[in-house]
Amino acid sequence: MTAPAATGVAAVVAQLRTTDLDGSIAFYTQRLGFDLLFRHADFYAGLAIDGHEVHLKRVDDPDPSIVPVQRGGHLHLYLRVADVDAFAAAVTGRGVVLRRPVHDTAWGTRECVLHDDQGHVIHVGQVRPGGS
Repeated sequence: MTAPAATGVAAVVAQLRTTDLDGSIAFYTQRLGFDLLFRHADFYAGLAIDGHEVHLKRVDDPDPSIVPVQRGGHLHLYLRVADVDAFAAAVTGRGVVLRRPVHDTAWGTRECVLHDDQGHVIHVGQVRPGGS
């Protein structure tokens, strides 16, 4: 089935749960380079980097998806960047620990893996020439 040519979708925005809204805002802005777009009371915030948004929602209990995602080799967010080596150097210089260093994949990308302050798994990568 083919989608209509003009769906009107301008963006897709992920929402991550956090037990510490202030800490998560600090992680994404100070460590990853996102900008804070808005904050609503003490339970919701919108962040953006290069025109792409992520929303954070404060909850009482840790996100139950964190452990199975970490164990299963899955991800919560994928950030496609122009230069993954430069991105990795920038964020490690700001204190981010890479859970998997920059590496080439069998599917044609160059990636690294990190966790946010809550444990959400973030893959960061670029398409290698001739990759997917």
